[in-house]
Amino acid sequence: MGAPPGYRPSAWVHLLHQLPRADFQLRPVPSGFAPQEQEYQQALLLVAALAGLGLGLSLIFIAVYLIRFCCCRPPEPPGAKSPPPGGGCVTWSCIAALLVGCAGIGIGFYGNSETSDGVSQLSSALLHANHTLSAIDHLVLEMVERLDEAVRTELTTLEEVLVQRLELVAAARGARRQAEAVAQQLQALAFWRGVPLSPLQVAEDVSFVEEYRWLAYVLLLLLELLVCLFTLLGLAKQSKWLVIVMTVMSLLVLVLSWGSMGLEAATAVGLSDFCSSPDTYILNLTQEETGLSSDILNYYFLCNQAVSNPFQQRLTLSQRALANIHSQLQGLEREAVPQFPSAQKPLLSLEETLNVTEGDFHQLVALLHCRGLHKDYGAALRGLCEDALEGLLFLLLFSLLSAGALATALCSLPRAWALFPPSDDYDDADDDDPFNPQESKRFVQWQSSI
Repeated sequence: MGAPPGYRPSAWVHLLHQLPRADFQLRPVPSGFAPQEQEYQQALLLVAALAGLGLGLSLIFIAVYLIRFCCCRPPEPPGAKSPPPGGGCVTWSCIAALLVGCAGIGIGFYGNSETSDGVSQLSSALLHANHTLSAIDHLVLEMVERLDEAVRTELTTLEEVLVQRLELVAAARGARRQAEAVAQQLQALAFWRGVPLSPLQVAEDVSFVEEYRWLAYVLLLLLELLVCLFTLLGLAKQSKWLVIVMTVMSLLVLVLSWGSMGLEAATAVGLSDFCSSPDTYILNLTQEETGLSSDILNYYFLCNQAVSNPFQQRLTLSQRALANIHSQLQGLEREAVPQFPSAQKPLLSLEETLNVTEGDFHQLVALLHCRGLHKDYGAALRGLCEDALEGLLFLLLFSLLSAGALATALCSLPRAWALFPPSDDYDDADDDDPFNPQESKRFVQWQSSI
């Protein structure tokens, strides 16, 4: 099948499409895009479940590491004030992990923006296609109504005026039949009228889902950014309570990161399967939803020389009929107006109607050509299979960096806060405060000396 203009499956599409797939029984599943089949759904769920497996292993590793740290730590000698060896390395490893997480957040913002741009391009292409289809329906409706009005009024009046000349009445009736034939042919050109599938509704649904997806990722990115910044602040100020709170928050963000990673991986794999060969699935789905013939769908989705225009015969017949009406009106104007001056007004009105109809007809021919809708189809595929897929891969990288950085931080933070000096409830009290125990003790000693 012919690829849309400007669209070729990228290297990432080919790479992800070649990944092996299996169902819940670990039986191989073909990589063709078939979301309605249970085996394919299980294969995507299994891809998402790999992230759940990674989360479980991470939590087990963190738990074992912290239990070993808490239970197997050698006792400190009494009165020891120097930090144990390796304390600085632990703190700096935690800081390095948090900085990697901050870098991943930047990648996540870029990936979120790219995904949003791709989906916006998809929505714009759907809206433009809806505008083209609506314009076709509107033009056909206007032309049919204009011709019907001409048949009911001008041609009827013309027949009444020329009733004394049977040959002229026959010519007027011939023009009437031609106009009725054109109207009948034109009505069949509004192929999208009455179709239950609306590109406008699809575009609105896609935009609605994308708004919430974009907002959810922005909130996740901001949450992780705040966790990283406040954790660094807690390490810098050696604030145990702040580090403990951020440790709990890091655990929450770790779970969210692994969850988003599973969703992104399954979506990227499914999207690569779709983008590797989109024509077949789109043709079958559109035919099922719209009930249109395969000739029309092949013409617009493929748009190559091997597929003929399914409307060409009707367009040719309509154009010939309009030309015949034009010649018949010119003949009537030459023969009837000298004898029946009252026939001039309906003839001029008919010629004006015919000229406007011919102009709209040429515009209709241009709209019915496959170039416009096929260009929209290609733009939609480029937005979905290039920008959106690239953004998904960057989001996947963000989730991977985030999960690794937070897992490292969760292992390092308890050891880091164990190195903090013991907190004194009165360390930050003002020396001149009379309620400060140290200041009160000095005051009693001063009174005794007096």
